[in-house]
This record gives sequence, structure tokens and C-alpha cells, in this order.
Amino acid sequence: MSTENEGTPVPADPAAPSAPPVPPTMDKPTGETPSRTAPEPAGPAPQTSLPGDEPTAVQAPVPAAAPAPPHQPPAPAAAPAGGWPPPPPAVPAWGVPHPAPQAPRKRTGGLVAAVLVASLVAGGIGGGIGYWAAERGDNGFSSTTVSSGQAPASFKREPGTVAAVAAKALPSVVTIQAKSGGQEGEGGTGTGFVYDQEGHIVTNNHVVASAADGGTLSVTFSDGKTYDAEVVGRAEGYDVAVIKLKDAPKGLTPLPLGDSDKVAVGDSTIAIGAPFGLSNTVTTGIVSAKNRPVASGDGSGGSNSYMSALQTDASINPGNSGGPLLDASGAVIGINSAIQSTSGGFGQSQAGSIGLGFAIPVNQAKNVAQQLIRTGKPVYPVIGATVNMNEKGQGATIAGQGSGGTPSVTPGGPAAKAGLKADDVITGFGDHPIDSGPTLISEIWTHKPGDSVKITYERDGKTATATVVLGERTGDS
Repeated sequence: MSTENEGTPVPADPAAPSAPPVPPTMDKPTGETPSRTAPEPAGPAPQTSLPGDEPTAVQAPVPAAAPAPPHQPPAPAAAPAGGWPPPPPAVPAWGVPHPAPQAPRKRTGGLVAAVLVASLVAGGIGGGIGYWAAERGDNGFSSTTVSSGQAPASFKREPGTVAAVAAKALPSVVTIQAKSGGQEGEGGTGTGFVYDQEGHIVTNNHVVASAADGGTLSVTFSDGKTYDAEVVGRAEGYDVAVIKLKDAPKGLTPLPLGDSDKVAVGDSTIAIGAPFGLSNTVTTGIVSAKNRPVASGDGSGGSNSYMSALQTDASINPGNSGGPLLDASGAVIGINSAIQSTSGGFGQSQAGSIGLGFAIPVNQAKNVAQQLIRTGKPVYPVIGATVNMNEKGQGATIAGQGSGGTPSVTPGGPAAKAGLKADDVITGFGDHPIDSGPTLISEIWTHKPGDSVKITYERDGKTATATVVLGERTGDS
């Protein structure tokens, strides 16, 4: 599957190695991609873009009710058949601006009563049922209101509710502003979260790529405090980066990391980020799927990233990139990285959420972050074979030859030792079926160098298996 981060689609190369090729300098994410809230890949692969917001239709306001006739002394009579209070007058739909009322010629009890009824209806739609009572007498009008004894500021949110999880997590989520070092000072907005008390922040590579060479980074917390930051390390193929606050404050609270291997489809999810620059935005959804192969790019055409992603329907948009995807307990289970978007649009310049968001599983992101903090460089597991990146549906075919006429199966490499040859079609990697080159790379990168993995492949119409001990490659270049 191809997705977009926050840039434009990246064309797939006819053949690409299982490890990321040397990528050209990457520009900052634009806001399109199949769903990276802005990704950066390590190999060719298609990507998508994020759609933008569409204008919301607003209903025309309902004309104000005509003033009631002057007050008349009450006369004994039977109660109306309809009962009390009378049905409320028509009012604008909830959320639609109310028209400014015209000044009445005379403030009568009938008009005021009508306004009270309208307010009650509006309040009821908003979720709060109020109470009102009116007393009319010969000397004028008075009213009494009764409020709820438990106002929002006074009642406690139970642990596990979205409000409770968000309140605890927001102080550890940051909005990142990245600017390049060029004259234009181009850059963008993304999200990150506190990884440790030393001031390390984990985010997407495509969020900070524009500032990696001579640019500037600033980080703003939910309390409005801003700090300068610098890049510690970037992994283009994984689309993971670690930055560090230059003058980290004391008392930082890292977000707890969950176990993405134990996540189940249907589990609740909470995404926090800065969609379209709207910092500290919280959205909710569920885990829609696991092990979703995703190839996404930053729009520069230089490189792609690959992940065996967690799919969620929580609303994710440009600016959510690098932000945490939390479970119901508030633990990080993924890093929001890409979204799938529709190709059409009504003059929209940016793609937006259609309920297909993708996050890098936190187990993989944690391994990458630890490596970047230790050495500043990523380490990729490889099988030592070049596979076709265009074909899909039949498996990952080992190419006839590698780039520049080199052997497609590296002599003495993991694939060669396992007995694999050019034109073999890999159809299974571990417990996961393989339908394409990008899917194979996504699965390989969920492992570590030195892992032994069973491979299923086809040769001359016959199915065979082999065990591959993964090799390694350091760096993106």
C-alpha cells in the first residue's frame, strides 16, 4: 500500500535494494502523501497526499420572532390544551450564528418568555438540560435559574476516559517548527513527544529534515513555553528522528511506551498533534488494522520510507506527523506518520484525513530512537538482495541484476547463504505473506540485524523455504 506523509507522491523505481538507497537532500514535508503526516522513506515507493479542509455549509439564520402584544391582565380561564410551557419558536440550528435581535418597541413579558424558551432549546441541544421559571405580576417580570451542582471544572474525570488521558499526555507532547537554512527559510510544523528526562524528543524524519543542514528547530509545549532544539539523528528509511532541547527544563515527563505487538484490532486510539498548525489537538478512533505495509514519501522524490504500520481511523492531518498514537491507558503505541487520501478534490491545495491514518509501531520506533541517541546513525537489517519494486500481487521478485549491473544477490550475503537466486519470488517472510517489494522491506525492517527468519519462495513453479540470518547496513548514505 502506498501512502502520503505531507508531500507529493514519489514514483517507484524499477528495482531497489532491500536497504534504503543513498537519498538526496530532502525538503521539508509539504502536506501530502498517502498518509504520512509527512514521511520520508528509504527506498522507492508510491506515496499519497493529505487533503485539506473544506468549507462548512452554514444554515441561514431564522428570522427573529415578532414582538408579543402588550401585557394584558390575566383573566381566569382554562389551561391551554397543549399544556405549559408552549412549544418553542423556531430557532437557528445549533452552532449557527444567531442573528442580532432587533430592539423591540416595548419589552413585554411575552417577548422575554419567548427568548428564554429559545435559550433552553439551544442549551438542551448542547447537552445540558436546564431549568427555568418565570413569574409575571402586575409590577413587572422576574426569573430564577437553577444551575447544575457539578460544573465541568468541579467534577473529576475518571482514569481511562479520553479527557483524563489527554490531560495527562498533553504536557509531554510538543509542536515542532522547522526552518531550512536557505534564504527562503522554508519549513513546516509537526509534532513530537518527550522521550526521556534529558530532553530527547521523538518525531518523524520528514518533520525535521528541512532543518537538518543549517536550519533551525524550535519546540513549543502545551503551556506555551518554547525551546530551541537540534537534530540528534535521523533515519530516512524508518521515517524516525530524534531531536534534543538545547536547554531542557527540569521535570520533563516522558510519555510511557506501550507494546505495539500486543495491540489488537478494535482497540481504542487517541492521537495528539498540530493538524494544520492547530497545536494540542486531540482526536480519537480505533486500531483499524495491523501490519499494514506502507511506503510513503516526502514529496521530494528523493527517498521513501517503509513501515508495517498500525492503521487507525483517528483523524490525522498535516501537522500530526511525529505525534503519539496512544492506547486507552495513555501509553504510546505508534508514531503518526502518514495518511491515505483521495486523488480528487475541489480546488484543495492540501490533503486531509479520510479516516485512513498510519503509525509506525512503537516497538520499531523505540529501537530506532535508541540507536540514534547512541550513535546518531540508523542501522537497517538487510537480506542482501535487490527486489523489484513495481510488481505487486505475486510476491517480491529478486531482480535479474542489481543497480549498475551488480549482482542482484550479494555474494556471501544473507540471501546467497540461504540459497536464494535471481528471479526467485519471495512469497512469505516469517508469518507474513509478501505481495510486493515494498511489503518485503516493511517486514524486514520490523526485525533487527542477526535475526533468523524463515522465507518462503517460488522457483520454477515450485515452492521452497529457507532460513535467512539478516545482515545490517549503517546509515542512509
